Amino acid sequence: MNARTRRLTTAQALVRFLSAQYTERDGVRRRLIAGTWGIFGHGNVAGVGQALVEAGEDVMPFHQGRNEQSMVHAAVGYARQLNRLSAQAVTTSIGPGATNLVTGAALATINRLPVLLLPGDYFASHAPDPLLQQLEHPVEADVSVNDTLRPVSRYFDRITRPEALIPSALQAMRVLADPAETGAVTLALPQDVQAEAYDWPEEFFTERVWYVRRPAPDPVELAAAVEAIRSAGRPLIVAGGGVHHSEAEEALKALVEATGIPVASTQAGKGSLRHDHPADLGGIGHTGTAVSDDLARTADLVIGVGTRYTDFTTASGTLFQNPEVRFLNLNITGFDAHKLAARTLVCDAKSGLEKLLEALSGHRVGQEYEAEYRSGKDRWDEVVEAAYRADDENAVPTQTQVLGALDAAVGDDDVVINAAGSLPGDLHKLWRSRSPRQYHLEYGYSCMGYEIPAGIGVQQAAPGTPVWALVGDGTYLMMPTEIVTAVQEGLPVNVVLIQNHGYASIGGLSQETGGERFGTAYRFRAADGTFSGAPLPVDLAANAASLGMDVRRAKTVRELREALAAARASDRPTCVYVETDPAPTAPPAEAWWDVPVAETASRAAAVEARERYDRQVAGRRRHL
Repeated sequence: MNARTRRLTTAQALVRFLSAQYTERDGVRRRLIAGTWGIFGHGNVAGVGQALVEAGEDVMPFHQGRNEQSMVHAAVGYARQLNRLSAQAVTTSIGPGATNLVTGAALATINRLPVLLLPGDYFASHAPDPLLQQLEHPVEADVSVNDTLRPVSRYFDRITRPEALIPSALQAMRVLADPAETGAVTLALPQDVQAEAYDWPEEFFTERVWYVRRPAPDPVELAAAVEAIRSAGRPLIVAGGGVHHSEAEEALKALVEATGIPVASTQAGKGSLRHDHPADLGGIGHTGTAVSDDLARTADLVIGVGTRYTDFTTASGTLFQNPEVRFLNLNITGFDAHKLAARTLVCDAKSGLEKLLEALSGHRVGQEYEAEYRSGKDRWDEVVEAAYRADDENAVPTQTQVLGALDAAVGDDDVVINAAGSLPGDLHKLWRSRSPRQYHLEYGYSCMGYEIPAGIGVQQAAPGTPVWALVGDGTYLMMPTEIVTAVQEGLPVNVVLIQNHGYASIGGLSQETGGERFGTAYRFRAADGTFSGAPLPVDLAANAASLGMDVRRAKTVRELREALAAARASDRPTCVYVETDPAPTAPPAEAWWDVPVAETASRAAAVEARERYDRQVAGRRRHL
């Protein structure tokens, strides 16, 4: 080794390089890759595994996972909590360990959240082919199972020579740190290349800072946006996840208080304003509030801030019904800003909102419009109170009463995590967000099994913050394994486990679309062969206890309140287990969601469902 190079293996060089990468925004600097999750096998144990142990915890903290998919979920939860300014890496062996990353990678990329994936790969030399767990392709010898990660990664490379790592690692960091491009980044590492030595230039290991930009709006676009807002009589802001990622909550609040424009939020954007702000109307779309959806139907200007307009937000194209409605989208990505044929402000959310505030000086919506939406907000608050209220403290709680009890137990900075089932809809309609990061819903991919590992990632990112992972029995059975990690690391994640004996949300959707709840209940087979017998005698609370959690069972509303209070006060991972009354108590959907129904059928349920579907789909609009 001479003064200008250092001889290391490719894996050792990668770990050293990652330890010297930082982001900086608004003068605050963070580690870009703050730690590495890993499960080791023959594809990475002698490469990345050896490099991590040689580097030590001070250089690269290591976290031991139990499932490759859930390790990605934990890393995603970590990155989201820190507004995408810091991320984690995930290393796996080849074969199933690598393909288990695909679901987590899709979730990260769809939600625009950074995670670095380092799967092992087959020998670049092909000398010992076929390896254990190798997929042999008869006409494409360079294909491996890691190619499944290409469509779900924002950047992908296979490092087939040591020196190829240098440009690829730099590109990987650029994408991870870029708010307009970020998502899952994959560097596939052939196991022979991981262990191969090379003389690396010392400059590769010097500290590097990736500045997270806040691009300002173009003056021409800004002028057009201001004109559109000033001429609108019924403007409505739709706040998306970009408000949080940009830390633009105060800028949004200032604009709203100056102009009186109300705010409805997507699942990712909820909490952009506190729930008790006069202009906060709650969720929008299929799982939105009545006041938000009523205003959306009559809005003449919809101002999207950091949203990508999923079908839940637009009610599958049926929500924005004013014939004169136009769209103005403020987004850091041009791809999202141009949706719905909108006027565009391609810029950072905070920067754009601040410029709008300055340019809209003296402008305010009409008093009648303000009075209308404030009255609607008051009426919806009464709906929330009714859903939360439990008149009999000794009764079995409903699901919305569970949320009411949790609402009473949490503090302003607690984080509530959910992803799938019927809970996202209830939470979007009913949850009263008190701080920007309290409401943590993964609803871009709506991945069952996300909540518990994401809770671990959030806990790592915000030590001392009470974290609540809300899961139904279906979700819990998908992926409870990271409970062991929480116990091992002493992370006091709270799991609220709601037992309703099956896929309740999909059961309801099945019934609505003519599927008659087929295959959605966790029950024994009946004499007719259907799953309609007695509930399965599973004890999920005992399972959580067997994995090391403290468990508190709650049979009544009173016991539930006591259990939640005890969990919040505990410094141990705690599960609050509650079996709920299945009677529906959540407000019905205020807008449609398009799930196609069989066009021909012999069963009456499907025929009737198709008739309803045809009536609803007729209301869809294409905004051009």
